[in-house]
Amino acid sequence: MNVISVKELKKSFADKEVLKGVDFEVQRGEIFALLGSNGAGKTTIVNILSTLIKADGGEAAVCGYDVRRQTDHVRQHISLTGQFAALDRMLTGRENLRMIARLRGVSSPARAADNLLETFSLTDAADRRADTYSGGMKRRLDIAMSLIGNPSVIFLDEPTTGLDPEARMEVWNTVRELARRGTTILLTTQYLEEAEQLADRIAILHGGKMITTGTLAELKKMFPQAKVEYIEKQPTLEEIFLAIIGKKEEM
Repeated sequence: MNVISVKELKKSFADKEVLKGVDFEVQRGEIFALLGSNGAGKTTIVNILSTLIKADGGEAAVCGYDVRRQTDHVRQHISLTGQFAALDRMLTGRENLRMIARLRGVSSPARAADNLLETFSLTDAADRRADTYSGGMKRRLDIAMSLIGNPSVIFLDEPTTGLDPEARMEVWNTVRELARRGTTILLTTQYLEEAEQLADRIAILHGGKMITTGTLAELKKMFPQAKVEYIEKQPTLEEIFLAIIGKKEEM
């Protein structure tokens, strides 16, 4: 079942056309990666789907609700984690979680906070101020906050931007755990390895258009056949990405 459906999505800012008719679908429980360089339109798509901005044309629905006309219904089913952790750094991890739980009308904010602290391995740091957390811990707390209220869909907009390799691995493990629970995740990234490691399907966005969508295995089939010398070298996602982009620019 499709949880996210996008058809001919268009968006311009001033004189720049950012999205030029984007189409894709995301299935329930899937990790779907939007892969593209800076300025490709990834964040614009997330902002439209999360009802933060309106598209200029096309159609988009989340959990069966139109993002333009049924914004309140969409917001009840989603959560968004942006490129930078949205924490109150003066509050402790526990206080951040309880605050969001109260804002979302959760019946027992304290219990919800304790459960998430345990789930994200933050119990030992629960009563420390968030500004003392490492980058990976801040990101885990940020994602934990986005889970309050059990959203059906989570948008992760470049969730590992600026993190060191160890912190990035922590976030990857968190995303995998969310997927195991059945949460639908739309992930934007410019890190090829991140899409390769996490995504069930990958969409390559370039120049405001969706060039191709598929599993990693399907994308590999678009790459020239491997040369067999002493061993067969499989193409990396980086090689596939550059080959596909190059083909598009030649057209």
